[in-house]
Amino acid sequence: MAMTQPASTYEQHRHDAIRAAAAVFADKGYHGSSTRDIAERLGIKQGSLYYYFKSKEEALVEVCLYAMRDYVQHMEAITASDQPFEAKLLATITSHVSKYREQNGAMKVYHTERLYLPEAKREKLYRLGSGYRQKLETIFDDAVRHGDLRPDLDCHFATQMVIGTCNAWGELIARDPDIDLFDVIRKCADLLSNGFIRK
Repeated sequence: MAMTQPASTYEQHRHDAIRAAAAVFADKGYHGSSTRDIAERLGIKQGSLYYYFKSKEEALVEVCLYAMRDYVQHMEAITASDQPFEAKLLATITSHVSKYREQNGAMKVYHTERLYLPEAKREKLYRLGSGYRQKLETIFDDAVRHGDLRPDLDCHFATQMVIGTCNAWGELIARDPDIDLFDVIRKCADLLSNGFIRK
């Protein structure tokens, strides 16, 4: 039984269950899915799924957290590094956009299904997303303070622009596996760093 497995084995199986739930919710939507669908995707009996989730709602919470946790942890590491602004921006874009390919089911579910959660359960997701934006805005603030960016830059607006660009391209990447991920990252970084106007 899963509850008697070593923690590492149990956590791996739970991770597999989260990924299965992400795939099901991405394919069928939250309301069109059942715990039976998740169990079938995972190749286990429906009753065994309760070792990992107590309800479909809990599964949705875990899928959304799975989509966000690594995303936020990468931003924390980027912010804490001593790299120059351009390197931090490239690292941010790479991390952000890549998540849509690595966790495309979970990211899709996060964007399209999280509003079906009760407000209290969305609060933790909101805090993670808000923390991500604040970390990125800190990168811009520090670059302005050090003279690397123009002094009149609206750092909050710039932050939202980077996130919006990454989300838009990320959704395209999640839908089309033939899009060249690294070409998108390179072009986004170039335009966000250098703009459109010939100098």
